[in-house]
Amino acid sequence: MTAPPSPRALVAVCAALALAAAALAGSSALTWAEVSPPGRAAVPLSGGMLAPSLTGMALLALGGIASAVAMSGLLRRILGVLLVGAAVVVGLAVVPVLVGDPVAAAGGASLPGGAPVADLAGLPVTATPAPALAAAGALLLVGVGIFILLREPRLPRFGARYATGGRADPARDPDRRAWDDLDEGRDPTTGGGPAGRTGRVDDP
Repeated sequence: MTAPPSPRALVAVCAALALAAAALAGSSALTWAEVSPPGRAAVPLSGGMLAPSLTGMALLALGGIASAVAMSGLLRRILGVLLVGAAVVVGLAVVPVLVGDPVAAAGGASLPGGAPVADLAGLPVTATPAPALAAAGALLLVGVGIFILLREPRLPRFGARYATGGRADPARDPDRRAWDDLDEGRDPTTGGGPAGRTGRVDDP
């Protein structure tokens, strides 16, 4: 049997997406590495410089909150695929910095003054823990994406309470139903059928 929809699961999904967005945006603003040219001050390389995609992926995570609430079924599963894809994009940007040379990972990025980062190649580099924050955001995106793909029926549908529209409520109070039948001129003792020749219960 399928578990009933859980509002807590949807809240957890939204909270995880918010944390992922905060982690990605925060990591983008932090310094990922510092290059130390001889006789000059260290040159900071920020996450936004080494991984420009972080800002876009953070916005995608924020947009995923509204999408997770408003969508359902196939559309919400497509959202799960997009979140996993966003995590892959972040991973491709973070892993080269974590395991390799940040200057080489910068590609054609430029320093604030306009000089290419590649000009700093071969200089001493000091890494910081900031890329790990982006990696944590990517892991959150993967977890949420996989959860949506596998457990989408557990997430409540937006506006599901209104899905019954104008259908009659079978659990209506029988006493109230009897009074409604009397008000409408039906005999409640005959299953709501006509109450005599004139259809009124007060006919002689």
